[in-house]
Amino acid sequence: MTGLLHGNYIIDGVQMALSPERMLRECCTEPPLEPDGDPETIADEQLDAKPDSFVFKDSAIKKYADTLAGFKRSLPLPFAGPYTAGKVAQALLDAIWMSGHFRLGDLSLKADWRWNQKNIGNAAAFYHSVESACAYIDALGVKIDKFSLCAGQPSVSFKAGTIAEEDALDEEESLFRELPYRTANPRISRRRKASATFMPDPSDWIIFIPFDPCDFRLGGSALAQAVGAHPSTAPEIGDADYFIDCYEVVRELVEDGVVKAGATVGDGGLMTCLKAMASGGTGAEISIRDISKAYGGETSARILFAEVPGVVIQIADVDYDYVDAELLLQDVVYFPIGHPAAGRSSVKLTEAVEIPQILESLLNTLEGED
Repeated sequence: MTGLLHGNYIIDGVQMALSPERMLRECCTEPPLEPDGDPETIADEQLDAKPDSFVFKDSAIKKYADTLAGFKRSLPLPFAGPYTAGKVAQALLDAIWMSGHFRLGDLSLKADWRWNQKNIGNAAAFYHSVESACAYIDALGVKIDKFSLCAGQPSVSFKAGTIAEEDALDEEESLFRELPYRTANPRISRRRKASATFMPDPSDWIIFIPFDPCDFRLGGSALAQAVGAHPSTAPEIGDADYFIDCYEVVRELVEDGVVKAGATVGDGGLMTCLKAMASGGTGAEISIRDISKAYGGETSARILFAEVPGVVIQIADVDYDYVDAELLLQDVVYFPIGHPAAGRSSVKLTEAVEIPQILESLLNTLEGED
């Protein structure tokens, strides 16, 4: 595995400037060991998505959701970069629900890659996976404090926790991570602050908050893999500044107990997240009409199954105005998409959801904003 980590890469005939090890060195608190001898040259080709004529139909939403139930995906090699960025975001979002006192700047990541070079495109995919991870992690202002690479089928995973050692940071990084970017005594618990499933109050609001302004695309998604489709474009995840703004306000709402229930939008997209939240005995009636309107008439299939990082939260009706003010103060776009439905563990899609008039006017002018 040292060859993959330290190699001099030539991808599609182009010499890459840095090895994966050099990129990781910039965002790891304990960088990988340097090679003993001269690194090997790795020449490979980037895999492209196969030509595809598959049409995702909005009329098949239920069928797609059922297909994803229990589906085990593999890493989509042609989309290794966007997939890895999504996994970084997902790990950080999974931590946002936990009890304790911390901010995004207090977190670090444990990164695990499993890989091999058996097939054409595998080495190039590894390079792009590491490249995407390092660029996104650096822009987010977090660090990898534990890193591993071992042999196996290509996969990558991240897990977030609080920074273990202050003295692991260099002088520049320590200055960056001082308040207000960090808390004085950060702590994170394994116990959730907010429920993972919907609470049975039909007056509560269910809100979807995408943490990246990228378009909804199905390339590299679990749904595409499950149905054997090969869309050519994946979500372009990478707006770290916007992610930081979203994280700050949502984490505060969670810590203050305003969020009654919440879950991460990750593998399988928004619909998979909603179904998981409905698994506790309380379902939901949901409308995505306003999301489609805000994104220029985007299809329901893309909105529900594209893996754009984000969260779904449930808040009390009495807290709606406060949450609205906090989100708008940070210029965070959000979508009230429905209400809990007690007595059933299902997600029902409806045509529309009644929302305050002030928000309706904002949605009418949302297109084109960050």
